[in-house]
Amino acid sequence: MSKIVVFGASGQLGQCLKQVAAEMNITDIAFPNETEANILNTEALQQLFAKHQPQYVINCAAYTAVDKAEDELGLARKINKTGVENIAVLCKEHTTAFVQVSTDFIFAGNTPHPLIETDPAEPISVYGLTKLEGEQVIPPNTEKYFILRTSWLYSEHGNNFVKTMLKLGKERDELKIIADQVGTPTYAIDLASAILQIIESGSRAYGIYHYSNEGVTSWYDFAQGIFDISNTEVKVLPIHTAEYPTKATRPAYSVMDKSKIKKTFGIEIPYWRHSLEKCIAALSQNQ
Repeated sequence: MSKIVVFGASGQLGQCLKQVAAEMNITDIAFPNETEANILNTEALQQLFAKHQPQYVINCAAYTAVDKAEDELGLARKINKTGVENIAVLCKEHTTAFVQVSTDFIFAGNTPHPLIETDPAEPISVYGLTKLEGEQVIPPNTEKYFILRTSWLYSEHGNNFVKTMLKLGKERDELKIIADQVGTPTYAIDLASAILQIIESGSRAYGIYHYSNEGVTSWYDFAQGIFDISNTEVKVLPIHTAEYPTKATRPAYSVMDKSKIKKTFGIEIPYWRHSLEKCIAALSQNQ
């Protein structure tokens, strides 16, 4: 038996949860492999719930290839909606609390103010649509849930913007980075810490919450910050979204208001640049 079971354990957030759980001395947590914890295999899921009898499950499993999703709606929907529904049904059956990780991509990104949890969801991409559908299948199936929307996730693990920029910064003299998409980077270690703090608090303040690091920035300024902190010599040129066409449309403004999660759980959220410094320091140690 394990108090907490993590789906998508090998992904970026799953690996960060493993690291933070060890730091917080949380030992009653299981990180099953993708075969045992296949969210599309209801039989495997039933066996997993029976084996662990978890009080909480954290779902980090998701289809996250934003541009590819435009051509793979069926697969994205299977993982981001049907898989979530499968977990929700079993959570209800086993009186397990469900922690689902969602995204700023459920918003259109055309509001001039930081987004609150009750702002209308209007996804403008297949990825955003399927993640919203994943949110929507939870409440009809179980009352015990925390949906955490996050944005611009990065860490020492997996593929992400920070690692890509550090790689390209070494290979090139000049980079063109989008300057008219604004949001907030999130260090996956900080998100993992927030999730485990919520669980450890034993709170029943179920519902939807926003979590990213503090502050506001563009992709251009984020890249500039990465190069400044890592002492990488590369010229960064700001460009408009129109100059870098992608298959999926991204939200132009997806800064999220974190007042609710801070007030409800007393969580302190670090400034994005301070967390970026920690990540880059950790990456340089690992080299």
